[in-house]
Parts: sequence; C-alpha cells; structure tokens
Amino acid sequence: MHTDPTPTDTPAADKPRWFNGCAIAVAVLAVLAVLGAWALAEFEKGLDGYGQLEQSGPSGYVADPLGPGATARYEDGLAVTVSRPRPESDGTYSLTVTYENDTDEELRPGGESFDAGVSEYGSAPLVVRAGRSLDDHASGYNLTWLNQRESAAALMPTLGSGKKRTVPVRLKPSGAGIPVTVEVDPPTAGFRETAYFQLTLG
Repeated sequence: MHTDPTPTDTPAADKPRWFNGCAIAVAVLAVLAVLGAWALAEFEKGLDGYGQLEQSGPSGYVADPLGPGATARYEDGLAVTVSRPRPESDGTYSLTVTYENDTDEELRPGGESFDAGVSEYGSAPLVVRAGRSLDDHASGYNLTWLNQRESAAALMPTLGSGKKRTVPVRLKPSGAGIPVTVEVDPPTAGFRETAYFQLTLG
C-alpha cells in the first residue's frame, strides 16, 4: 500500500538543491567578508593618508633608519630604494636613489624648484648629509656631494604612474668610515613621511 510523504519528510531530489544553496550562500558570505576587510583597510589608509611608510623590519623613521640596499614603501604605492655605496678608484663613492611610482598619479619627486630639490644641509625632497640620522650636525668629518646639480636634474622631471627613475649620487668623504644619512621626502599635495637611510662610506 502506498502512503503519501508526511510534511516532515524531505524528498531525495530536494537534498542536493538544499546543499547547493548552502554552499552558494557560504561562498557569497566569504567574498563579502574579503571585500569588507579590503574596504576597511582602504578606509584606515584614507584616515591617516596614503603617505605613510609601511615597512617590515626597520621602520625607516629617524630613530630606526633603513640600511643600504633597502626600500622605503609608501601606502600609496611609491617605493624608494637607496643602493649600497660603491667605492671608486679616486676615493669617491657612488650610490643611486631609485623611485618607482606605482601610484595612480604622476609625481614630482624633486618638487617644484631645481635649486631646492636636493641638499647637503637643510630640508629638501632628497638630502644626503654626513652623520647619523639622529645627528643634528656632523663633527670631525665632512662630506662633499660632487654631482649635486646632476642629481637635481635627474630628480626634477615628472614621474608618471608605473614609471621608474634612478638618481645618481657621487660623494667624497673627508675620511674612511664616515656615516652618511640619506633623507627621502617626496613632495605630495597631502602628507608624506620622510624615509631615512643610514650608510657608511669606507
């Protein structure tokens, strides 16, 4: 004798549909969670500005400078690398400062003024000076930036999105073992932190 299914019975054909529906719901929730986490991270960046340094290891701040060959990475996609200094046969040293623009806009890494783009003493978008990052003034030794105008000329042109530029720097220290600080402060319409690099010549 055939009996009709009671309301509590689930037909076998409905079980796969129920399982597929749950799987789709779980997948949608997972995607929404990932999108929510990404949106929250972007919101936090927007609150403190995209000019923050985001480093693993040394922070790149004045009390925790980066070393030679390291890269300062900004939240907006700009990356700046200072190479290891290379000794030359005439007692000078060569290094490079490389800017990689992975932001969504053009940048002017040297600012608006050729004469104010680089400096050995004061503030500028690119500073190369004798002494450690926390030193106000170096004493007992000095440093001469031999190709300062060439460095400024390489730094000044607009750097397009997705482009890279390398700025050459030649230095003559007064002796061996001199500490050198490279300060990178790329201009921006908003806020950008200064990245510090600590090097030793000789």
